[in-house]
Formats: sequence, C-alpha cells, structure tokens
Amino acid sequence: MRKQRIKARFATKTGNKRSGGAARKKQKYSGRKKGTKAYVLIAPVTVDEAAQEKGKPVRDDRETVHQIGENAHGPLLSVIIPAMNEQRTIAAVVHECLRICRDAEVLVIVNGSTDATASEAKRAGARVIQYAEALGHDGGRRAGAAAARGQILLFTDADIKVPAEHLAPFVQAVLKGVDVALNDYNGPVTRNPVHPVVEAKHMLNSLLCRSDLGGASMTAVPHAISRRALEIIETSSLEIPPLAHAKAIVGGLRVQAVHHVPVGRLNAVRSKKRSKADLLSQLVQQDHLEAIRWITDTRGARGGFPDLQRVRSLTI
Repeated sequence: MRKQRIKARFATKTGNKRSGGAARKKQKYSGRKKGTKAYVLIAPVTVDEAAQEKGKPVRDDRETVHQIGENAHGPLLSVIIPAMNEQRTIAAVVHECLRICRDAEVLVIVNGSTDATASEAKRAGARVIQYAEALGHDGGRRAGAAAARGQILLFTDADIKVPAEHLAPFVQAVLKGVDVALNDYNGPVTRNPVHPVVEAKHMLNSLLCRSDLGGASMTAVPHAISRRALEIIETSSLEIPPLAHAKAIVGGLRVQAVHHVPVGRLNAVRSKKRSKADLLSQLVQQDHLEAIRWITDTRGARGGFPDLQRVRSLTI
C-alpha cells in the first residue's frame, strides 16, 4: 500500500511538472507566432555594434548605420508586400515580417482583390493600402515605396511565407552599409534548356560588369534597399525591376547578394499553375530589354564597352 502511494504521488508530481513545462513551451512559441517575442533584429543598432563585427576594423561606410539610427524621422523598416487575392497566405506573411524588428511598419498593397486579403492583412497587423483595380506586375512595389516611411525598404511577396530569420539578413546588410541587398538566388541554371528569364538576369549582370552577382537581381524577392538607393533609383523605376537594378549599379550604389532564399522552390505551386503561354516570363524579358535600352542610352551604343581598334569609318 505504501509503495502504491509513493508511486501515485510521484506520478502526479511528474505529471504536473511536465504539464507546466508544456504550458511554458506553448506560451513561448505562441509569443513568437504573434510577433511579440524572439525578434531576430532589435533596431536601431548602435554605431559600435555595427562598426565592430567580432574584432573587425571599423569601416567608414558603416557611418550609414549611425545616420539611419540617429537621424531617421520614420520607422527604421518598411516591409512592402503587394497582394492580389492572397487571403490564404497573407496573415502568415505579415506575422513573419513583424518579427524582423520592433521599429517596423508592414505595408500590404492590396490591388484588384476580390477576396478577404485586405481584412486578413489588417487583422494580422499590417497597414493596408487598397486599390480597386489591379496595378499590374510590380505596380505594388512602386505604390508601396511611395507610401513607405522607413529608412530601409524590404520587398517580399504575399504568396511566399519567408521566415523572419531569412528576412532579417537583408535588413542587417543595409544597416551595415549595403545600398541594395539582393537575394543570392541564381535560378535553375542546370536545367536544359535554361529558362529565358534566368538567362536574362545573368546577361544583364554581365552587361553591367557585375558577373559576380550571377543571377541575383531586383526582379527576385526578398531584397532590401536604403532610402539613399530609392532616391537614386527613383520610385517609378521599381515598377520595372531590371531597370531599377541597372540604375543602382550604374549609379554607383553598393549592390550585393547577401543571403540565399530558394524562392523557386518556395513558390513551386504557383509555377505549376502557369499556362503554356507564360505571359509573365515574356513581361520580365521585355523589362530586361528596357533596362538594356536605358544602359545604351546612358553609356553609349556599346553600353560603355570599348570598340578596341576597329575603325568603322573605313568600312563605309
């Protein structure tokens, strides 16, 4: 009888301990889900924190961090999310964006939606800008940038839930002096044949003498830009991402591929739904042609490359 009592008492005590631990664990992760705890990036950082990376020497361009932290009038970060009929995923996307840092606003540009995208985004904590008509591909980026108040602008999509841990590196890179922080995503380069959009991205970087970027481009999300970059690129160019990409590099901005997010795999479901006539791919290719035209208008017919020893007048 005594043994049974001891056993029963031990089981009860252990059960209480376990249930208490489970409750604490549940509370901890529920806080993360709501975006109230476990921030990946606490902003703004101080000059010392940004300038001294584990004993590395201080770099002059890190003064950008001081300017952002001290002189900003709006929030540190604006996350821009264009959305059209994305009620199924928008809340989860907004929650992840709110986890990036405390000093942030999340803007959802709802355009041409016929579902509950706007209400779901508001309920999740986003600032919603709504248009009755569709703005067209990347039109939401332009509208969001025009309304953004942040010193750093982060762009992502409403149909891809990217964890905050994979969004924060883009913001951190801008805090450390990068003007345009790109997704280090090259696309499916091993496929045969290579997709024309993938070829266009690599080709544009080669033309801009930035082969080191591979297929990284402002066409792909996520990516982040500084307020200074926005002034040089101009808000209107964000509607044509390859053009904005070209303007950033030609304008002397610091453009880097900073973190890899496999958006092709994350967005595989939508890719399968596309029809045989891929109008979006055609649009993106035309955008790259427009970027090339701007480069030749700015740098000359050969895009800034020398003609070597050719004497073309002799062949006329």
